[in-house]
Amino acid sequence: MARVANLTIQKWGNNLAVRIPSSIARSANFAVGQPVEISVHETGVMVKPVGSPKLTLAQKLAMFDPVKHGGEVMVTGLVGKEIF
Repeated sequence: MARVANLTIQKWGNNLAVRIPSSIARSANFAVGQPVEISVHETGVMVKPVGSPKLTLAQKLAMFDPVKHGGEVMVTGLVGKEIF
């Protein structure tokens, strides 16, 4: 089912911008930090996702599972000045 939103182009600095409503973003599987490709066609402009969203450190840490990763981020022996 195609979702439709009638929007107004706004000025953003020296550029033009359109805000994507959350219902449209969810339907398109867009997320904050999502890389997109914008292209011009005879019938209009197309915005499509390319790649995965860039996660913040907080998002990466929230996904960390100590059970899955053995409780240690880097399991190594003593090195350098750590060796007494």
